Amino acid sequence: MTPTASAPTNGRVARHAIAVDVVLLTIQEGQLKVLLVKRQQRPYRGAWALPGGLVSEGESVDDAVLRELQEETSIGNVYLEQLYTFGEPDRDPRGRVITVAYYALVNSQQFQLKAHQRVSEAAWFAVKKLPPLAFDHERIVAYALERLRNKINYTTVGFQLLPREFTLTELQRSYEVILGQRLDKRNFRRKMLQLGILKETAQFKTHGRQRPARLYTFTAPKVVKLQEKGIIVPF
Repeated sequence: MTPTASAPTNGRVARHAIAVDVVLLTIQEGQLKVLLVKRQQRPYRGAWALPGGLVSEGESVDDAVLRELQEETSIGNVYLEQLYTFGEPDRDPRGRVITVAYYALVNSQQFQLKAHQRVSEAAWFAVKKLPPLAFDHERIVAYALERLRNKINYTTVGFQLLPREFTLTELQRSYEVILGQRLDKRNFRRKMLQLGILKETAQFKTHGRQRPARLYTFTAPKVVKLQEKGIIVPF
């Protein structure tokens, strides 16, 4: 464990370790899922956990989280956002370890998931049916889900779950999965189109005998803070 200096206590400098963990969320089979890895090392050998690990000396937490995600799952080039810092004294049986948690939404079809260093498996699990998790990772997942649901109504963060081109039905379903509730179709489409962040394409998507659905693209950056534009979307 790489020690990291903390604030002085009684004239002495305590030694702590800094870690990073990632809550990577996607939608598969109509469910919101989180990426978990099976640990090969103690503590919690054989248990499922979030991708992550200790921050090396001279390494920033942002660099560390991208490195750990790549090393353990082969996933890279992901937009990550800091979630929260978890620092309960007994959260890690190895000693005093403070973790900086990150989270992200991804389209799982864009990645080829593969377990790498220090883990034997990597897989997607429905957030409603998680296995027992190592450390305090169940709490971290719950916090990420709460943050996501709070943000979905005032940012366009949900667009990161979609392919480059998508139908309005696919967009609505992604919001419904995240919020855990049904949304009125007409109201949802009206509000989304009013935002001015969608662009029609000349392409259509066919579902069996159903009428072909228009495909759209997202014209803004990955995440737009709608509140800064004076827009709130209470679906």
